[in-house]
Parts: sequence; structure tokens; C-alpha cells
Amino acid sequence: MSRIEELPDDFDETLNLNEAPSAPSIEELYEQHLSGPGENLLSSKSFEEIVQDMSKTPLFMNSLDEATTDDGENVMIEAIKALQYEGTKSEVAQGFKERGNEMVAEKHWGDAKEFYTKGIAVLTAKGEDKWDKPKDMAEEEKQRLTLEEQLYVNRALCNLELKNYRSTTLDCAATLRINPSNIKAHFRSASALFALDKVLEALDVASRGIKIDPDNAALKKLLGQIRARAKVKEEQDRRRLAEQKRKRQEQLVLEAALKARNIQLRGSKHAPNLEDAVIRLSPDPLSPKSLLEFPVMLLYPMHNQSDFIKAWAEKDAIAHHLSYILPLPWDKENAYKQSTVDCYMDTVGGGLMKIGKKLTLLEALSNGKTEIVDGLVRIYVVPVSLASQWIDEVKRKKGK
Repeated sequence: MSRIEELPDDFDETLNLNEAPSAPSIEELYEQHLSGPGENLLSSKSFEEIVQDMSKTPLFMNSLDEATTDDGENVMIEAIKALQYEGTKSEVAQGFKERGNEMVAEKHWGDAKEFYTKGIAVLTAKGEDKWDKPKDMAEEEKQRLTLEEQLYVNRALCNLELKNYRSTTLDCAATLRINPSNIKAHFRSASALFALDKVLEALDVASRGIKIDPDNAALKKLLGQIRARAKVKEEQDRRRLAEQKRKRQEQLVLEAALKARNIQLRGSKHAPNLEDAVIRLSPDPLSPKSLLEFPVMLLYPMHNQSDFIKAWAEKDAIAHHLSYILPLPWDKENAYKQSTVDCYMDTVGGGLMKIGKKLTLLEALSNGKTEIVDGLVRIYVVPVSLASQWIDEVKRKKGK
């Protein structure tokens, strides 16, 4: 049922009642302040000055720097800070814990962590002057210890959710120093260690926890996951150790084979990356009866070209490989033919040694004068017509 009321005699009939009233602007509100009851207080201040005053209050504050006076103080902020010291240590810490629990309920892990951290800071702070004196100090100490345990284990949960796994383990360790039977600390510490793949440590913590609470479903499930991962890692470790042992054996057999053949090896500071091209025994790396294979670089120094042969068997003659490599596709002058080239290798003394093309690679390497540098055999292939020119150039460079 609607009501009809008579308008007052002084009603302004020019007003349109069908139009919604417009909201006043900030400037209009400012003018109203000037003309209102507080005229004497505000009339002397500009609009910007009033806004500046409001920005110094906690409700409207945008910047802490702007909210403080020249000496860096703000009375209202200091008053709010002082609220955290109202009550005994345990009462203040309890307040922070409850605020943290509220944040946990909303899954605001970062905010919850901050409240728990403040509670811990209160309990671990030195001195009692800032807080109220408790009536029963013995009961206060007991309550503080209980709260400290709860704050640490609750903060561990936040760190676990935030994936701060190392911090989780530290908070759990602090909890267990207070109460070694805290099952939440065991669970959260084991969870963090498991996340870091520290399986043995996680297994130890979870096993100790399950002894305390054998019926804890969450811990039993976690322990099963840790044990399954431990088996996988154990098998991986077993295979890795077996592989390492095999590689050591292969290396020993290879070294013995090279020594028996009188092949000289040397390393340098700038070894090339040959990836999987290495000196090896084939077909069985563990059998001394296998043949050696070498990665070989054929160099054409007069034309800055090269060819790479990944596995050159020790009994293969140099001529065998030259037979399918020569002639070279880029050799427009037809200077590189088996009958028109000579082959050279570096010597142990830093010189050059001419080697016959009919020699096997083993014969070229086992004479006691040549050497293999960085696991790569280098053979220089030079046209006979250019050999003296190239040798003089090499000597000149080495002389410098």
C-alpha cells in the first residue's frame, strides 16, 4: 500500500522529481565543508592541503613516506603498532596465530605465513617490557611453549604450500625440538624432503612418524609413496654404479691396448668437441682381442678444407680411405689424386713426418715418432707440387 504525503509550502516546484539527483563532485563537497560547521578550521586550507592531511591517516594512506612528518613519525601509525603489545606475550602471539589460521582457511598462504612469523617473533623476543605482565608466570611459560610449537608447525604448512621446502624442514625441526611427538611436523617434513627427492631422509622422518601414530592415514599413504620412489632410485643407482664400473673396465682395457701398440697420446688446453667419436675397441670394448678404431681428420691445408672419418680401424690402410674420398668435389684443378698427393703427420717433437699411403693406421701410429692429440688422429694431405711450399710455411709459422 503506497503513501501520499503533502509537499511543504516552501517546496521548490522547479525541481524535476522524475530525475535522479546528481552526486556532488569532490570540489563541491570541499565547498560544503568550507561553508559548514567547520568553516573556521577548513577555510584557511586549500583542497590539496585537505587531501594531503587525509593521506596521513591509515585509512587513506598511499605512501608511508608521505604519511610521516619530517622526523619520520606518525602518531596514528604508532598507535596501531602499539596494539600488538597489548596483553601478555602469549595473548599477543595467540592473536597472531588466530589471524594466521583465518588466512589458512582462505588458503592465503603468504598472509598466513606472515602472521605466524609475527607470533614467533613475539615469543622469541628478548625482554618483557613491551607486554603486560602475566598473573601466573608458570602458566604463561607453558602457554608460550605450546603456542611456539603450533606457530612453527603451522608456518611449516604455509611454506610447504608455497613450495619453500627447505624452510618447511627448518620449521618442522624447530617444532620437533619442542615436541618430538608432533605428528604434523613429521608429515610436513617428510613431504618437503620427498618433494626435494631426498628419499632416504624422507623415509627416515616418515618412518619415525608412523611409529608414533601407526594409524595416521595421511602419513601411511606418504610412506608408501616414499618407499616406492626409494625402490626406483635404488634400481637407478644400481644401474648407474654398474655402468660406471663397466666404463672404468673399458678404459683400463683401452689403455692397455694403446700401450701394447706403442701409441702416443697427448692432451691440449683447447680440445675439440668430438661428441661420441672416440678411440675405442670394437666390437667388444672389454676384449683385448678387439681392434682399435680412431676418429681421423684428413686435412687439406693448402685449400683450408677437411674430411672427418668417425671410426678408422687400425688395420685399414691410408690408401683405402683415400680411394673413396679422392677426387674431391671442390678440387677444380684436379690436384688431389692418390698418385699426386703426399700424407704427413705431426711428430712428438713438434715436426712433420711423411707417411706412406700403403701403411695401415696402426703402422703410422706405432712407430714411436707420431702422436695422437686430444683423441683425434690428424693426417695432412698435400699435393706433391705444393708440398715444399707448405712445409716451408709450417716451419716459418713454428719459427715465429
